[in-house]
Amino acid sequence: MPDVMSAGEPTLPESFRLDGRVALVTGAGRGLGAVASVALARAGAEVLLVSRTRSELEEIQKNIVEGGGRARVLVCDVTDSRQFGSEVERLEQLDILVNNAGMNIPEPFVEVSESHLDQMLALNVRAAFLVAQAAVRKMLAASDRASKGGVIINMSSQMGHVGAERRTVYCMTKHALEGLTKAMAVELAPSNIRVNAIAPTFLETPMTRSFLADPEFRNWVMSRIPLGRLGRMEEIAGAILFLASPAASLITGTSLVIDGGWTAR
Repeated sequence: MPDVMSAGEPTLPESFRLDGRVALVTGAGRGLGAVASVALARAGAEVLLVSRTRSELEEIQKNIVEGGGRARVLVCDVTDSRQFGSEVERLEQLDILVNNAGMNIPEPFVEVSESHLDQMLALNVRAAFLVAQAAVRKMLAASDRASKGGVIINMSSQMGHVGAERRTVYCMTKHALEGLTKAMAVELAPSNIRVNAIAPTFLETPMTRSFLADPEFRNWVMSRIPLGRLGRMEEIAGAILFLASPAASLITGTSLVIDGGWTAR
């Protein structure tokens, strides 16, 4: 077995390297999107950082560049399909999409407002679909690089596999994303474009921090995870790196559930 460890940080086996690849990450300014962007850059990819907040993206870009990686900032609202599509169309190369932008507004089913319903459908489903569509069009247009194909990673959730109180809309949107992943994978396989989803359990992120600050809610979460702890963002980033890399070259149309056993019950 080759030695994959150095005196400092671990090095990656060749099959996990992304040298020469260009990866686009939505929701890259904070949380999981930021951690995933750094991981992809460390694996050799040039990373296109996408979100609405330039200052957050530039901080992540600085982190990547100081670590010897490459990153570019694309300030864009992914719910504006025309703006996002134009940005992608101008790219010279796109090999990997991490379709990560999403949101949740937990509330009882009978109290969900049309406004909240529309907001979550617009970002979690409509924008996710159109972002993936724009990325795939760019991948298909690169006929001179067709042998490399492409990779789409849709950020789902364990809630795309189960149900939960106060999360009817979120569960609905993530179940939709799981279905989209399977259908895309079947249709795009002849073009060597792999499509997978990642379905994490609860993580300590900016989106979940306020929920998990409630002791009752935190205890409810912990009681449902057999491994007895929350997920760590670097664990999800590692899964993203794996699915994006040649190491996962035969994997498409599946959902990698990283939930500490939540959905095994």
